[in-house]
Amino acid sequence: MTLEEFSAGEQKTERMDKVGDALEEVLSKARSQHTITVGVYEAAKLLNVDPDNVVLCLLAADEDDDRDVALQIHFTLIQAFCCENDINILRVSNPGRLAELLLLESEPGPAAASGGAAGPPDLHCVLVTNPHSSQWKDPALSQLICFCRESRYMDQWVPVINLPER
Repeated sequence: MTLEEFSAGEQKTERMDKVGDALEEVLSKARSQHTITVGVYEAAKLLNVDPDNVVLCLLAADEDDDRDVALQIHFTLIQAFCCENDINILRVSNPGRLAELLLLESEPGPAAASGGAAGPPDLHCVLVTNPHSSQWKDPALSQLICFCRESRYMDQWVPVINLPER
C-alpha cells in the first residue's frame, strides 16, 4: 500500500466518522423536537401523506435482515419513492446502535409502566421531518444532505454508513 492510498483511506474513514457524528446529532435533535417517524409501515403512511416535509430517510438492516425478502421489497419501494421525491436516503449498517440512539433515553411507555409485553419498535425505517425552521440552519443536517448529494454524484444512491459505537 502506498502512502497516497493509506492517506486516502484514512481521509475516507475520518469523513465517515464525521457523517456518523452528524447523524447522531440530527437524530438527537429530531427526537427532542418530535420530528421522527419510526417503522416501515408508519414511514410509508407519512411518505404518502406528506413527502415534502421529509428531509431524511434512514434504512437500517444487519446481515440477518439482508435475507428477509419482504423487508428488502419494502426497502426497494421506499428507496424508489425517496429518489423520485428528492428525499435524502442513508443506509445504516448497525441497527443496534440506531436503536440505542432512538430508544435509550426515551421515557418508559404505558406498556413498560404496566409491565405489559409490548414488542420492540420496528427501526428498519426512520424518517426525519423538517421542523418548521429552515434545515440549512442545522449544520449537522446540512452536512448529511451534502454527503447524500455527493454520494449521488458518484452514483451511490443509497450510501451506507456505520454509526460509531460509544
